[in-house]
Amino acid sequence: MDRLENTIRPYAWGSPTAIPHLLGTAPTGEPQAEMWMGAHPGAPSRTDRGSLVEVIDADPARELGDRTVARFGPRLPFLLKLLAAGAPLSLQVHPDLAQAAQGYADEERRGIPVDAPHRNYKDANHKPELLCALTEFDGLCGFRAPAHAADLLDGLGVDSLKPYVDLLHAHPEDAALREVLTAILTADREETAHTVARTAAACDRLGGDYTPYAGIAHHYPGDPGVLAALLLNHVRLQPGEALFLGAGIPHAYLGGLGVEIMANSDNVLRCGLTPKHIDVPELLRVVRFEPGDPGVLRPEAAPDGEEVYETPIDEFRLSRHVLSEGGPVHDLTRDTPQILLCTAGTVRAGDHELTPGQSVFVPAADKAEASGAGTLFRATVIV
Repeated sequence: MDRLENTIRPYAWGSPTAIPHLLGTAPTGEPQAEMWMGAHPGAPSRTDRGSLVEVIDADPARELGDRTVARFGPRLPFLLKLLAAGAPLSLQVHPDLAQAAQGYADEERRGIPVDAPHRNYKDANHKPELLCALTEFDGLCGFRAPAHAADLLDGLGVDSLKPYVDLLHAHPEDAALREVLTAILTADREETAHTVARTAAACDRLGGDYTPYAGIAHHYPGDPGVLAALLLNHVRLQPGEALFLGAGIPHAYLGGLGVEIMANSDNVLRCGLTPKHIDVPELLRVVRFEPGDPGVLRPEAAPDGEEVYETPIDEFRLSRHVLSEGGPVHDLTRDTPQILLCTAGTVRAGDHELTPGQSVFVPAADKAEASGAGTLFRATVIV
């Protein structure tokens, strides 16, 4: 197995302290938002044999295994991250596989450069993702029931929100949610900014269930996404709990440190809380207007002490081992590629001693054993 050296991305919303605290390094004063582990061309992990992209390209069957290559092609299907949110991320959704393929082909046909700021689809893949909390973690996930969203908006006492309240009482529920989100995103920006300012002041005054939205408005004054955020469920994960975010589910991370795994894609359609491009017609094509519970996941026990976060996705499988000193050696050998990440204590993976934030890549079918006293996350695929 190969020890990984990983890139930390300094996005503006990142926490300046959470990742350094985990790694045991001094903060730089700059935001440290994500640490990427994998073979994404934007920031591939490095090994003694070269970048992980170069390693896999040299012998895909050896590194990924025949079954993984047959199912997903000659590339690592997932990207693993440490994610540290110090401020809210953009409110966003991801396309399903068919939508991504269609959108990518259309933008290619129209000759839109992949790096153009108004480009929606960077690739033809979907981007389901799973976020497992390492600390308390706040986020928004999926639509509230329209009646509950109407009560929340009505309780603010802001007259310019009344039309949205009335729309949310209409039926069917999916049509009501679609009409309100469309109205928010297409309204006059100056009028919306005034409504957002009054909404933010009311959230500050009322507190309670409104507190997360007051924080969002503080970071994004005047942004229509503040109003869209009020349509969504607020969820607070405890360490070890997770959220699965499938295609079309609007979501935003607000604050905390977690382990995130996703299909290897960059496709994001934004709804707000961002200065970046928002393509309203394409967004409305992709969003699933289905109210429901956010569906907090807890790991399910599997053999050999493994705890698995079950999802309906084959591109990735995330699990963890909580190891104790003097406990058994855990055999992690699989015929699929793996990345092992230590998040607590000290763990021995093969010949490598891992401390928090350190990781290794395990080629398919290579022997992999783990022991020690700590927490080890394990990322692989299902074939």
